[in-house]
Amino acid sequence: MSTVITGASGHLGRLVVDQLLAAGTPPAQIVATGRDVAKLTDLAQDGVTVRRADFADPSTLDEAFAGADAMVLVSTTTVGQRFDNHRNAIDAARRAGVSRIVYTSIVNASTAKMTLADEHRRTEDYLRASGSAFTILRNGWYLENYTDQLPMITQYHALLGSAHDGLVSAASRRDYAAAAAAVLTQDEHLGATYELGGTPFTLTELAATISDVLGTHIAYQDMPVADYTATLTAAGLPPEMAAAVADADAGLARGELFTESDDLVKLIGRPATTAHEAVQKAAATIEESR
Repeated sequence: MSTVITGASGHLGRLVVDQLLAAGTPPAQIVATGRDVAKLTDLAQDGVTVRRADFADPSTLDEAFAGADAMVLVSTTTVGQRFDNHRNAIDAARRAGVSRIVYTSIVNASTAKMTLADEHRRTEDYLRASGSAFTILRNGWYLENYTDQLPMITQYHALLGSAHDGLVSAASRRDYAAAAAAVLTQDEHLGATYELGGTPFTLTELAATISDVLGTHIAYQDMPVADYTATLTAAGLPPEMAAAVADADAGLARGELFTESDDLVKLIGRPATTAHEAVQKAAATIEESR
């Protein structure tokens, strides 16, 4: 029986594959899919089945999912097209006889008002109504959303946002990937919806953490959502993505990226990565690359 991992050419999907391999899943039982299979060459060399799957091109999905027993449906990143893409994947999985689907949603999807939550909520509803067995992993914010900005934060000695003093329960992509692997390799999670997140912090606290790790003062600069959107656009983000990121910060300010749930720790069997650990690792990586 094989498991399809969608988006394996991206960050989270690839980490799910890595976690399954590390847990002892035979490579021949893993099907890694993505739009760009050239990025999956090393997995193919290790014995993992590699197939092209483009959610926007449903004709690619039947072959990609053929013979699979389970699927990790990693949510796509195209703003405004997520639901249609996810619906195509769920429909194709049913046609292929996939018996269970693990979907990576967003924390508090049923109540959050942020733009990003809407398409996740619609996907969850569609998945529940599809008749497929499912597990929903409502992933919190990625720590990498912040640590990837470290060079710019360091350059300007500022962390920008519109989060006010809201708490964000962030964890690393590896933590969320470990949760997906755990759900796939254990039997008691069918029908469950998990709220996943790590130790919460405010962006002011994150700026203090960055300051501590780097040994230089970093300030958190809170901005109106419109100003933050304009700043992100000027920095090179596509307008739709800039608007979504700023809107997510507004959601953060409302508490929509915070969870008190310990589901993540229970699933992975260890503490989630902390902001301090993530910043230390990112800073060391930057230093090694110089």
